[in-house]
Amino acid sequence: MDFMFFSSRLHATAILFFLLVNLLVHFGEAAFEMPKNATVPALFAFGDSILDQGINNFIPTLIKANFPPYGMNFLGAKATGRFTNAKTPVDLIAEILKIKEYVPAYIDPRIRDSDLITGVSFASGATGLDPLTSHINMVIPMMDQLQMFANYIRKLHDIVGREETDNILKNSIFLVATGSDDLVDNYFLYPIRRIRYDIPSYASYLVSKASNFIKELHGFGARRIVFVSLPPVGCMPTSRTLSGGKNRTCARNYNQAAKIFNMKLSSELDSLRSKNPPVNAVLADIYSPLLDIIENPQSYGFESVDRGCCGTGEIEVSWLCNALEPTCSDVSKYLFWDSFHPTERCYRIIVDVLMERYFNDVLSL
Repeated sequence: MDFMFFSSRLHATAILFFLLVNLLVHFGEAAFEMPKNATVPALFAFGDSILDQGINNFIPTLIKANFPPYGMNFLGAKATGRFTNAKTPVDLIAEILKIKEYVPAYIDPRIRDSDLITGVSFASGATGLDPLTSHINMVIPMMDQLQMFANYIRKLHDIVGREETDNILKNSIFLVATGSDDLVDNYFLYPIRRIRYDIPSYASYLVSKASNFIKELHGFGARRIVFVSLPPVGCMPTSRTLSGGKNRTCARNYNQAAKIFNMKLSSELDSLRSKNPPVNAVLADIYSPLLDIIENPQSYGFESVDRGCCGTGEIEVSWLCNALEPTCSDVSKYLFWDSFHPTERCYRIIVDVLMERYFNDVLSL
């Protein structure tokens, strides 16, 4: 009897522990532990508005987020140009890795040498792999971000010397997230690319641009490169509004295009890794975990996944999401902040998943 009672208690404890772990993971509160002897001196970001830390504040474009209610929960409601209510994935990863609390934009005139040493963001909101996307939105193209990175390296040489610069480049993480705007703000919005490309051929075109970018970045000395997959772009509130019909369902053709791109990019990265010498990069899947949240919001504590917190949440983004628009009463219940960008709480959940799944792979590059 004593043994049976003890076994039952042990079984119940195991079940409770399992449920607790799942709850922590679901709600993005599972603590990531840095492996012993791991070294990540800096974090760098390239791409679009998901990783834009305010660089668009300093260029002549309408695609900005340096006004309320952006930053509503950031540093005392400070709008810094981050396209969300608080921290971005760049900030969160830097925080988890204990590099620093906030990652600045490279061309911020207030930037200090210490900021340069520990990493900056070159990402520009509304850019894409297709040069036409950045031209339409008057933002910084991906290849221009690489040129900025080349200028950064020269500055770093002056600050820490060539040997330490090489060490920083070799051991730092390079985060790349772009391609969503190529589909949502270019291919499906304007007819220019659709005249020439069907979806598979346009995805191949974008992947060729991604491959060139990765090879160029590798040529500058980057070794730990993480390319973030496309999310289910058809489930973004703006995509639902424009192409989801009267019920605003996820736009299937948008999501199918994203899946085709992700599949082709995965194959291309496999090819790059097989070269001699190899060009190593990890593809971090955010499509699956984000779609799981969208399809099972209650499991993660969300109540709204089809509209943003700002305004009606159906179309407001950038200058349409402004101080004259109302915001939701509880942003923690919303997956999206505006009609295009997730909330910090969503980012925390996704970042936790990415760190658990891919960080050891990145360290081995």
